[in-house]
Amino acid sequence: MTPDSAPEVLRYTAFSADPAGGNPAGVVLDASGMDEEAMLAVAAEVGYSESAFLTERTGEGAYTIRYFSPKAEVPFCGHATVATALALAERDGPGELEFVTAAGPVPVTVVREGGELRATLTSVAPRVEETTAADLAEALAALDWAAGDLDPALPPRIAYAGARHLVLAAATRERLADLDYDFGRLEALMHRLDLTTLQLAWREGPGVFHVRDPFPVGGVVEDPATGAAAAAFGAYARELRLVPDAAVLTLHQGADMGRPGTLTVELRAGDARVRVSGTGTRIG
Repeated sequence: MTPDSAPEVLRYTAFSADPAGGNPAGVVLDASGMDEEAMLAVAAEVGYSESAFLTERTGEGAYTIRYFSPKAEVPFCGHATVATALALAERDGPGELEFVTAAGPVPVTVVREGGELRATLTSVAPRVEETTAADLAEALAALDWAAGDLDPALPPRIAYAGARHLVLAAATRERLADLDYDFGRLEALMHRLDLTTLQLAWREGPGVFHVRDPFPVGGVVEDPATGAAAAAFGAYARELRLVPDAAVLTLHQGADMGRPGTLTVELRAGDARVRVSGTGTRIG
């Protein structure tokens, strides 16, 4: 790709109204002329955990979208979805959008609240499955966690709401804060299990959690605010009856990295899908 044909890459952060908080994403609103190699190159150059590319407009407010980390394509990325929706809303105004992802269609609603734009994505149908004792042991070894570091009230599971995440709950906030893992060992396990991140969580209260997401398969140590994992975690919390069928959860993420953000997860009775919402802002 020549410099004259290089795409315009916008930079937004999601799940924080502060450019220094939340999770930054690259956004290309017109990637119609880009192939996979070009999109991966842009994502690697931008260097954020993910960048989003709108490859085709399929209708009013409807687009196909692809997501790339610096190392590979991912099927779904929540924070880059929010970032893209906010970029479109700043250009075209708030409203209803639909993104066709590799995981399926993801509707997004953008509204303006008190001068800030807020986006809410609705996940694809989620699922939750058990993990094997051997895989759990390998994950704990890679993290350098002991079995006693886990909260027995929140058992390990693999949860999916567009991408797969291994959910591990820490017994204490201190355990969650002390994250120093074996990058290569965890990356190998995640590739074998087709995981996008690990969703490490600590429960502060009935509907309030602190979370962290190691992301070695994407080429970064940690994701600051992870919308796809938040959706998966909502499905996990409902499946294990940690919360009522209709509930609103608050997930705090990024504080341990110096990029605090807040993700709101909504569960609705009679609807298996999970809604994740947050604010965001343009960077620079």
